[in-house]
Amino acid sequence: MVIYDDVGVVTAVSCSGVHDFSKPNQEWIRLLTGLGVEGDAHIGKTVQHRSRVAVDPTQPNLRQVHLIHSELHEELQAAGFEVSAGQMGENVTTQGIDLLGLPTGTRLYLGESAVVEVTGLRNPCGQLNGLQPA
Repeated sequence: MVIYDDVGVVTAVSCSGVHDFSKPNQEWIRLLTGLGVEGDAHIGKTVQHRSRVAVDPTQPNLRQVHLIHSELHEELQAAGFEVSAGQMGENVTTQGIDLLGLPTGTRLYLGESAVVEVTGLRNPCGQLNGLQPA
């Protein structure tokens, strides 16, 4: 297991109580142990993503907290896309952490007391195509 601490920073936090693709930025969010982000549509012990619920609603929820690195936003902006924190559905936007390189089981310390465990990479969703006209 790899443990990262004091490597990067959280640049934004986002939450939405409805199943919209984008999540509005918040001043703060509260992470609830074993559940996810308080007030977020994806909170829960079992899957909350509608496509996964349709297959098997008893599956464990491995997508309780969604993280994206701000460097991805910068890369997309350089390519001409208008994208900012929360628009791709993330709850936590980081900077200075190679999120894509973290192995499953890595624990990230966020703030003074929150710890999230990496459960895997999320496949890009087809909804990304509707984020901005081509």
